[in-house]
Amino acid sequence: MPFAPLRDRALVSVSGPDAEHFLQNILTTDLDVLGSSEAKPGALLTPQGKILFDFLISRAGENAFRLECRTETADDFMRRLTLYKLRAKVEIAKLDQPVVAVAWGSDSTTSQFESAPFADARFVDTAVKRFYDDTADGGDLAAWQAFRIAHGIAESGADYQLGDAFPHDVLLDEIGGVGFKKGCYVGQEVVSRMQHRGTARRRVLIVSAERTLPTSRAALTVEGRPVGTLGSTAARTGLAIARIDRVKAALDAGLPILAEDIAVSLAIPSWAKFSFPREAIGAEDA
Repeated sequence: MPFAPLRDRALVSVSGPDAEHFLQNILTTDLDVLGSSEAKPGALLTPQGKILFDFLISRAGENAFRLECRTETADDFMRRLTLYKLRAKVEIAKLDQPVVAVAWGSDSTTSQFESAPFADARFVDTAVKRFYDDTADGGDLAAWQAFRIAHGIAESGADYQLGDAFPHDVLLDEIGGVGFKKGCYVGQEVVSRMQHRGTARRRVLIVSAERTLPTSRAALTVEGRPVGTLGSTAARTGLAIARIDRVKAALDAGLPILAEDIAVSLAIPSWAKFSFPREAIGAEDA
């Protein structure tokens, strides 16, 4: 099973008698359906419904949770969690020098790891396992990034900026990162409204081209008008967050979509449930 060490990841521990109740009331993830051997995606939102922090959350024992996030956001994430703590009986701490590794593919052999695997629940159509506090050497980070891109899984930093995206924009609604049947949490009203009204227009799409794609943050344009922004790339494949109504209009009109001067094709991830709108809205109407 191919694997890669993820040295840009940090682990935040939240533990104590009130840990689950505390997190359930502020995060988008529904902890009532979090299994003992899975890592589910989620976010802590602004009151306006935009993503302040994204993470993978897993159980780390009785009344304890492990939140995996980007290293550069971990301290700010802890401070934000602490603001919500009030009188809750929880302890919030960053684990020292954790080693996070990921393995993927059809080969289920993970003998190089000593710790127990956690299924990465973002990948609904293939097996991906995460390992914490392990010491496996080697691995192929480039192969992992190419695999993540090919499956349409977006991450903050590489694919979008924190504070600039709604959960629907990055498909958290489709990969188990939003609990629509749970009670209130920070930003819940906005997210629920988008869900029930079907108003999400920005979505993650898979980008492909016949030439090497430009670097992240390049604009996707149609006749000089923006339709989206390029995120992670791996040679001729990448991810973008794009306005699906504007993409639909371009497809219907037979107009090329460009990343800088490179013509690209945009596709919905094969596992996703959303589709391009039947009636497109042009850029001048948005």
